[in-house]
Amino acid sequence: MSARTAREAEAGPFEFRKIVLGALPAVLAGLGGFLVIYLLSEATIRFDVSLLIAPFGASCVLVFGLPQSPLAQPRNVIGGHLISSAIGLASLTLLGPTPLAFGIGVGIAIAAMLLSRTTHPPAGADPIVVILAGASWPFLLMPVLLGAVVIVAAGMIHHRLVTRAAYPAAQGE
Repeated sequence: MSARTAREAEAGPFEFRKIVLGALPAVLAGLGGFLVIYLLSEATIRFDVSLLIAPFGASCVLVFGLPQSPLAQPRNVIGGHLISSAIGLASLTLLGPTPLAFGIGVGIAIAAMLLSRTTHPPAGADPIVVILAGASWPFLLMPVLLGAVVIVAAGMIHHRLVTRAAYPAAQGE
C-alpha cells in the first residue's frame, strides 16, 4: 500500500465523522421546522381552526436554521407577520382581490417592515396569502399571531434544549 493510499484509508472514518457532524446542524434545523409545522398542521385538523399559512415554512428556515440572523428574531417574526398581514387585509378590504391590491399590499408591507425594523422576508408573502384566501380581520389573530408566536416559542425551546444556540440573539447583534 502506498503512503498516499494509507493516508486516504486512515482519513476515511475521520472524514465520515466530519461530514456527519457538519450535517448535524442542518438535520436539527430540519427537525425543528418539522415539529412546528407538524404541530400546527395537526392542531388545524384536530381543532378545526386555521393555524397554518405557507410563509410559516420559510419562517422556520430562519428561526431554526439561522437563529442568529436579525431576520429570525422574535420581533421580526411576529412583528413582520402581523404588519404584513394587516396591510394585506387593509388592501383586500379597500381594493378587493385585484392585481392592484396584491401589488400595493406587498409593496407597503415591505416598506412598513423596513421602517418598523421588523423585516422578515417570509412575511412579505402574507398580503398575497391574505388576498388569495379572501381572509377577514380575525385571520390576523389566528393563524397569523398564534402561528408566529408558536414558531418563536418553539425556536426558543429548540435552541435552548437541542442546539444550545442563543435564541433570541443578544441585543445589539
